Parts: sequence; structure tokens; C-alpha cells
Amino acid sequence: MKILADDNITDVVRLFGPYGEVSLCSGREIDAARLADVDVLLVRSITRVDEQLLAGSRVTFVGSATIGTDHIDGEYLRSRDIEFAYAPGCNANAVVQYVIAVLCSSVPEWRNKTVSIIGCGNVGGQLLRCLQALQVKCKVYDPFLDASQCSVLVDFPEAIDADIVCVHTPLTREGKYPTYHMINKTVLENLNSGAVLINAGRGAVIDNKALLNVLSNNSSLQVVLDVWENEPDINLALLDKVLLGTPHIAGHSFEGKLRGTEMLLEGFCRWKNKAQPVFNRHGDTLALRLNEPVSLESAVLDVYNPVRDYEEMTRALSACDSELGECFDALRRNYSQRWEFSHFGVNGITDKKTGNDLESLGFKVNPTNEK
Repeated sequence: MKILADDNITDVVRLFGPYGEVSLCSGREIDAARLADVDVLLVRSITRVDEQLLAGSRVTFVGSATIGTDHIDGEYLRSRDIEFAYAPGCNANAVVQYVIAVLCSSVPEWRNKTVSIIGCGNVGGQLLRCLQALQVKCKVYDPFLDASQCSVLVDFPEAIDADIVCVHTPLTREGKYPTYHMINKTVLENLNSGAVLINAGRGAVIDNKALLNVLSNNSSLQVVLDVWENEPDINLALLDKVLLGTPHIAGHSFEGKLRGTEMLLEGFCRWKNKAQPVFNRHGDTLALRLNEPVSLESAVLDVYNPVRDYEEMTRALSACDSELGECFDALRRNYSQRWEFSHFGVNGITDKKTGNDLESLGFKVNPTNEK
């Protein structure tokens, strides 16, 4: 069995190697010619999987190590009886921790503000639970939920009436509630003065052209974008206007990417009627050495500070001497390994509330002399 995989899928050779011959290439270089003798195709979000790619191939299984599927033509796969697996929720922890790190680094007094979550699926739901554990006032807009599933549901106009608006929807263009350009010029102009808008979902949920126009007109709106319309050919003028910008890496923790690969293997084994693999995900806990006084913010930013990613991105793209899209892809491909909070143990916490807050984020806390 021949397996072709995006070379940015974590540990794919180790995990899939026992089941076939694994070849790797860049996701943007996966084309019909490379699939001529391939049985299994494993991709990430930058590869569009449709008839144009697969027609004439012998591919019978497609896996996408992503939480979204807007790059997959599911109808075509079903018409060809091609099995499909993806990884919903695999990097939810990483995205939530990215948002928390953004708030810690760039939004003063964020725990005293109201946060709206647009889209309450795997990521949005986990963000809601995390913020509520920290006693942050939250509200949620998700037309696919009802009050029995979420106690803080509101309608869309009320949702955008908040200090911080976090967007975590898939990208859809059809149906009763399409999300394409859901955040348009009208919505942007009706956000509260000084509001913070964070998008770590899908780029085209926000109309980036309208966003640039609003930000260029002396708006008080503050924007954090991890995802961009027309990736990888993003708008540099928009990058210049945002509070923080990162190259679609919110979910790029080591644990999240590894779990994505594992979920594809689980789907593959179900399809082949093979025994489910057993994964050992336990690694060594790293001790986090913090200066007193320890706070939630200091612990979070000691592990991960998105400002550094923003600075690296602006430097790299402003100095880019090749195609902008190639430089954007290189930032993602060469992204430094990032561990989730659960990888870190914090010693010497003397304040019980701080310890509880850190534990709610996933840190392993070893308290001393609690008060």
C-alpha cells in the first residue's frame, strides 16, 4: 500500500509506516501526477481535495489532520466511495491556549471584561468552559445550539455587543447560517468602541477587505488574526493594522498536531478493520521557573507569548524576497515546537486562587504554603 502525506503532518511516518510505504511532500505540491499510484492520501488544510486532484487516481482513503473540512469536496469523495477521516477537536486545547495567551499579552484587565464566543463547537465550547472556570463573563452565539445545550446563548446582535469577540466557526457558504463573510462591514462598524476581535477559526469568516477599510478609518477596533482570507497570499496592509497577527498557527501545539495524526490512524484502522492502535502520550513534565509574584498571566506568557510570533511574522514577510505565499507557508512549516500548558509543572505557588486558575488551564501545580 502506498501512502502520500503532507510533510507537515506530525509523526506520520512513524504512525503509518507499519501499514504501507509512506512518501512525503509539501502540501502545496500534492497534485494529480503525484497520486498516480497512491492508495492513501493524508493532507492538511492547504491541499484542496476534489475531483481535479483525485480523478484517475486509485486513492481509496483520504485523511485530513485538521479540525475543518472546507478544503475537502466531501460530495465527490462519497460519489467515488472514497473513505474520509479527519480530526475534529484535535487541536482545541492549543487554540484555546492561544486565545488565553493573546488575552494575557495584549488585553489589559481581560478577566473583568465580557467575552462573546461566535461558534461553540469543539474549540468554542472548550474556550467557554475555560473562561467560565476563570469566572469571566461570557455569552455565546451559535444557531445550532439551544438553551438546553448552552445556558449563555444570545442572538447575534447581542453577541457582538461585547468587549471581546472570539470567532470559532467553520467556513460555510451554504445552508441557513453560512459563515462566509459573517463578520462584514456592517458588523465591524457596529462593534463596541475599543472592542477586541479575535479570529482563530477560518479567515474568510471575516471580510478582510472590509476589515482593512474599517481599521484604516481611525477605528478604535483592535483585531487579532491568526487566520486570513486568501491564505497564503495575505494582505500585508491588513497585517500592518492589526493588534496581533500570526501565520495560522493557533492550533500548532505538538500535542494537537500529534493527536491529529493519531485520529487519522484510528479512522484508517476502522476502515481496514484492523485493531485500534494504542498510543502512549505521556511525556516528561517540564518545570516552569517563574519570578515572584506568580500570576496566571506570567505563567502563560512564560510558556507561550504570541507577540513573539507576531514580531517574527512581520519581520519575515516585510523582508520576503520571494513570493509572499511561500514566505507565509515557510513560517508555518518551520514553526518552533510549542507545548501545551499540561506539559508544564509550576512550583512554589503560594496563592490558592492562582494555583486553582493555573490548574483550570491545564498546568500541573505543586503548591507550597497556601494562603
